[in-house]
Amino acid sequence: MPRRVAVIGAGIVGCCTAWYLRERGLEVDVFERRDGVAQETSWGNAGVIAPGYVTPWAAPGMPRKVLSYLFAAEAPVLFRPVASPALARWILRWLRECELARYRVNKSRMQRLAFHSRDALHALRARLGIDDGRRQGYLQLLRGERDLAMTGPARALLEENGVPHRLLDADAVRALEPALAPGVPLAGALWLPEDESASCPDFAQGLADAARAAGVRFVFGCTVRRIVAEGGEVRGVVAEGPGNVPSEGLARGAQAGSAGGALRPYDAVVVAGAVDSLPLLAAHGIRLPIWPVKGYSTTLPLAEGDAGPRHAMIDEAYKVAITPFPGRLRVAGTAELGSPALVPRAAALRTLVKVGSDWFPDAARWQDAQCWVGARPMTPDGPALLGATPVRGLFVNMGHGSTGWAMAAGAGQVVADVVAGRRPEIDLEGLTLDRLR
Repeated sequence: MPRRVAVIGAGIVGCCTAWYLRERGLEVDVFERRDGVAQETSWGNAGVIAPGYVTPWAAPGMPRKVLSYLFAAEAPVLFRPVASPALARWILRWLRECELARYRVNKSRMQRLAFHSRDALHALRARLGIDDGRRQGYLQLLRGERDLAMTGPARALLEENGVPHRLLDADAVRALEPALAPGVPLAGALWLPEDESASCPDFAQGLADAARAAGVRFVFGCTVRRIVAEGGEVRGVVAEGPGNVPSEGLARGAQAGSAGGALRPYDAVVVAGAVDSLPLLAAHGIRLPIWPVKGYSTTLPLAEGDAGPRHAMIDEAYKVAITPFPGRLRVAGTAELGSPALVPRAAALRTLVKVGSDWFPDAARWQDAQCWVGARPMTPDGPALLGATPVRGLFVNMGHGSTGWAMAAGAGQVVADVVAGRRPEIDLEGLTLDRLR
């Protein structure tokens, strides 16, 4: 079992991984290029933890949907193709995974991790007393009869997996959420009473504080430039930046790295960063099929009174989530496939504002909405990639896409088990790099 471990990335996945590694008795340093935890993709997500709703983006009918949205003013999916061989390969793999049989396999794999992660998250929250504004229940709003009819396959899968759910008519939905605007067409909603919402950044900060108190060292403002391996085995990392990089135990006779900085020796490295971490792995011949599918959100102060929602929800027609946090309201959605550049788009913000103001016109000053954009590291088939790589001592916890918050605790736990040589609590079939062969 390794003794010293470096974790690359202090998003919610990296924080959970670091916590469980330390719990298993390992010395842990977390390297993060930002000046705090959960400041990139983890910051602006929808805040939804809905194992019953977790599903691959590669689904039957999805290619046709993407094409149909190309010229729509407001759309849940934006396709902005760029000249990139990597993107072309990703799309081809994604298209193959849109078949029904593959979709069912991939969804099952994702839900296996999602339900385990929910249990792990509840245990962590109770043990550490972290207040992340948790709210119980999740609504899938259905604007019309077409949306209602299309819930059939989803309800069948929920039934098959024993996920509590109930189809509500419009009156029952409005009784549950009395602030919903009366003028918006509403055919009903799918109610998932055991799903929940909470603030991902608030939880990440609370967990990081607990991890630091337990001995985990967070090295902020510091970028890992290289993972050093010799003879097929990890030796350490080369990192640079103003962060206070731990210097004890430097390898004797260490040489300056090609990108600057000295070798920091570690027995194991876990890559839990986003797409910018992929070159670190590619340098060792590990090329993961992960592409940054951009997601958007806006966060506004809640107006006083009862103008906002009581529960998290998603507008099924636009695939936009509306989530209440203490004192604020987040509206998140729109998946953009194409350029990896994190440039906010007016069309994405228009979609978010339309959906939020349609349902809750008095909940916030919608004219003040500002757009946040983050890169969701997505695999073409949906499930994340966890565990060991061909390089001894090098592990990954990547590719969670839009479900990083829902998957983080469970993924961090099972990856820590793999690093520590323990047997994970769930079957990792279909969740490791083996499925890429």
